[in-house]
Amino acid sequence: MLNRVPVAARSFDLPKPLARLADLALNLRWAWHAPTYQLFTRMGGDGGPVMRLVHADVAALAKDKEYVKAVEAAAADLDAYLAATKSGDPAAYFCAEFGLHETFSLYSGGLGILAGDHLKEASDQNLPLVAVGLFYRGGFFRQMVDSTGRQEHMPPVLNPELLPMRRVVDAGGADLNVTISLPGRDVVAAVWRADVGRVPLILLDTDLLVNSAEDRKITSQLYTSGRDMRLHQEAVLGIGGAKALAALGIEPRVWHMNEGHSALLLVERLRALTSAGTSLEEATAQVKASSILTIHTPVPAGNERFGADHAAEVLAPTLAGGPLTINELQKRGLDSEKDASIFDMTGFAIRHSRAVNGVSLLHGKTADKTWRKIAGFEVGAVTNGVHLPTWLGPEMAEAFAAGGFTLHPATAMPRTAGKTRDDFAGLGQVTDEALWNAHIAQKRRLIAFARQRMFAQHARHGEGPAELKTWLESLEEDALILGFARRFATYKRAHLIFSDERRLAKLLNGKGRPVRLIFAGKAHPADRAGQALIAQVYQKAMSPKFRGKVFFLEEYDMEVGRHLVQGVDVWLNNPRRPLEASGTSGMKAAANGIPNASVLDGWWDEAHEGGKNPNGFAIGGRKTLADEKAQDKADALALYEILEQEIVPRFFSPDKRDWLPVMRRSIESSLWAFSTVRMIEDYDREMYG
Repeated sequence: MLNRVPVAARSFDLPKPLARLADLALNLRWAWHAPTYQLFTRMGGDGGPVMRLVHADVAALAKDKEYVKAVEAAAADLDAYLAATKSGDPAAYFCAEFGLHETFSLYSGGLGILAGDHLKEASDQNLPLVAVGLFYRGGFFRQMVDSTGRQEHMPPVLNPELLPMRRVVDAGGADLNVTISLPGRDVVAAVWRADVGRVPLILLDTDLLVNSAEDRKITSQLYTSGRDMRLHQEAVLGIGGAKALAALGIEPRVWHMNEGHSALLLVERLRALTSAGTSLEEATAQVKASSILTIHTPVPAGNERFGADHAAEVLAPTLAGGPLTINELQKRGLDSEKDASIFDMTGFAIRHSRAVNGVSLLHGKTADKTWRKIAGFEVGAVTNGVHLPTWLGPEMAEAFAAGGFTLHPATAMPRTAGKTRDDFAGLGQVTDEALWNAHIAQKRRLIAFARQRMFAQHARHGEGPAELKTWLESLEEDALILGFARRFATYKRAHLIFSDERRLAKLLNGKGRPVRLIFAGKAHPADRAGQALIAQVYQKAMSPKFRGKVFFLEEYDMEVGRHLVQGVDVWLNNPRRPLEASGTSGMKAAANGIPNASVLDGWWDEAHEGGKNPNGFAIGGRKTLADEKAQDKADALALYEILEQEIVPRFFSPDKRDWLPVMRRSIESSLWAFSTVRMIEDYDREMYG
């Protein structure tokens, strides 16, 4: 696919022995290929490989024969990987965000990280795919938390010269731009390419001098609060993205909209077909036959919606002169309640898709109840998965390798028939000792990382030397560490474990059985309730009762996430059922042998196994109460009971004899079933075919 998206050359001032470092830095395969990434971390400095390469003392490195040899080996490995790329018409994967690495921050959370994992696995499985998104020069905000727990928002500055991306060019070698017609003017978007292994990621960027100052800001920040700017962004993503693929001569076999943000690509496809003489009826049939939609939210209100008149105003220039009228557009964009004042991007996408899926079996059922009447067919499910080379800790991967199993090639993953999905069958030769030693190594790395983060955070708050010293000694290795890290939306109930502070304090201070809690997460700048929840949790962590036993790590990103899902002892998740669509962070933890303690929602509803050989722990049951306060109380009681009666006694059993089987079963039941290896195979078979 990469050679079908031509790019301008980028040069670096490199000595001849290290010339291939440029190729290695410009392909994001380093984000999951540790030997390549280590070549750049050896340079020192901050940021990703391109930034490090720009600022490194490469002349000194060129004299290091072992380093030169390692560069040559990594380059040969990348060459062989890319040489095997399959040809053929690709699937086009559109998404508003992509989480590929913390140094390339075009993501806010789970949706973007899932999209990044999708691209990585498509590359590893050699599935022809091209992805389309936006280049946000202001990214998503960086988070700092002040001494009262108030979240502060700092936009990063992303410089394409310091990132692994290149300008796409046309047949004549000139920079490729696309034009989007908007009310009263045309907006021009630059087209960039980032290489994700074998997959080209096309990124559109309106920050060009040819545009007005206000239009240059359209792609400046991910998930702006302003609805008008958000609609303009989605016009650039959908309409501009479809135009970019057309300009490159790429004719996708299927158009995959990952959430409704990109639904306006359908408008452009209809316009292009009818402009070429196809009737609206036939154009609609053609578009529908090659479009699919993945929904990531369980409730209608969580979907992307705009005022119908607002949408009509922004889209009128694109529709001008064509058979798709404003009235017809608005009808096709009605929501599930048929509210004529709303243009619902999900509803619009569903009416033009041949297949629609939720992201877990339970979520598929929930989405089907909402959208089946509009779709005219059953809304199915392709349960999410996680990209194992990105999220599996190095020590755990080494333990698997010592037992005879490696992740490469991923498609050779051994498995046996399981209950709902096949089980991973590669743990047979991995001893309990090797499993525990790998976990402890990853736990120690988390503790060291968390201590430094807490030290820096509280030093900024002005705490004294004695107080700061305690942060460098916090988080005991022998403690049971619970991890809770996710977007701080109120339905995820980060505060639930504080419902009975006396009972929690008893757990945290158990004689010979200490328990510790680590929290991390962001709330959208417009989500005041979520920000208040962060402040509440932070203040609890800093209270005399919980200080040094409960921790809040600021700036939740992929780096923090990796440390947590690889190093805590239990992954805690307690949303209000059925509002969690999937919950991929729990899958990452499970793959690392970290049992989940979760409400039976999202992926855990289909993954949890109880009985004598559990793979984790269920908080409550599947019955839900209409009264939210009553539900919160019931779930809090269930959480305390499972901690007191199951988790703590098992974890502190002699020689971990009652704990290691849970860890082992966590891996066996998740490593294949909830990996992107299985997920991409499902998409290719059930949705792309």
